[in-house]
Amino acid sequence: MNKLDDKSWQKDFLNMKSHSPSDAKLLMGGVKSLKDAWRLGVLHVEYERLKKIQEEKLQQ
Repeated sequence: MNKLDDKSWQKDFLNMKSHSPSDAKLLMGGVKSLKDAWRLGVLHVEYERLKKIQEEKLQQ
C-alpha cells in the first residue's frame, strides 16, 4: 500500500482536533477536485506537525 492510499491518518486527525464541516467531509469523503487535493495536502502537513508534537510529549 502506498502513502496516497493510506487513509488511516485522516481518521486519527479527525480525533486529534475539531475541524470545520468542510474539512471533516473532505477527510471522510475523499478528494473531488484539485482544490480538495490541495486542502488535503495542507491538512496532512498539519497532522504530521501535531503528531510530532504529541510524540515528543510522550517521550518526555
